[in-house]
Amino acid sequence: MVFQARYHCLMTHCKNCQYELEGAYCSSCGQRDIDLERPIWSLIAETLREAFEVDGRSALTVKALFRSPGMLTSEFLAGRRRTYTSPLRLYLTISILFFIFAAWLAKTGIMLEPGQDPRLDAAIQAGFLSDDLPRLMFVLLPVFALLLKMVYINRLYFDHLIFSLHLHSAAYVILAMMMPLEALANRHIVLALLQVAILVYFLAYFVMAMRRVYQSSWPAVAVRSALVLFVYMIVVSVVVENTSNFMIIAD
Repeated sequence: MVFQARYHCLMTHCKNCQYELEGAYCSSCGQRDIDLERPIWSLIAETLREAFEVDGRSALTVKALFRSPGMLTSEFLAGRRRTYTSPLRLYLTISILFFIFAAWLAKTGIMLEPGQDPRLDAAIQAGFLSDDLPRLMFVLLPVFALLLKMVYINRLYFDHLIFSLHLHSAAYVILAMMMPLEALANRHIVLALLQVAILVYFLAYFVMAMRRVYQSSWPAVAVRSALVLFVYMIVVSVVVENTSNFMIIAD
């Protein structure tokens, strides 16, 4: 890629272990080579440019992702796959953009709790969001699909995995809208209400997507989606908490 070639001309050693870089990932420790010292819009523009140059269907796919919850999964499972970007490519593109944005927000200190060090703790948060959390969430995708399999046992696990990719892609975009409001929501009622509205939208999106894909009644979909989301949030919280604690001890 042009972006990777340009970037690696400047970054020749891994920031984590100082091993000489030969690609986008360090061959010694596995850390992704990403420079957070660049302007956020430059990082986002480069990623979008690569995605849209490789696949011109991306804009149509993102539009369908939010206009009709669950439609992309239904179309893919029905065999109509040429019109839209593949679920995996869509997930990778959106997740890269999301974690770049989240890490940049963390570096500004907007996500810190009262009493935390704006320099030290912000840098630790940014490193976790740019390096460890993306890998953790990718590993957790099959876990979410497994939870779906438990409530829709007659459907193939592959179906649940495709739905998981599409739902997480939408969730990252919605979270990206909520995160900048976090620091100001406690002081401005309008922003707090906006944050709640976005959260409600995501919950409605989840239920509508499941309804379209799994063709269950509204009460059944509401109960099953609530159960899956509740258990998944517990799993994510436990994994993230233990991983972050392990990182602190290791450091």
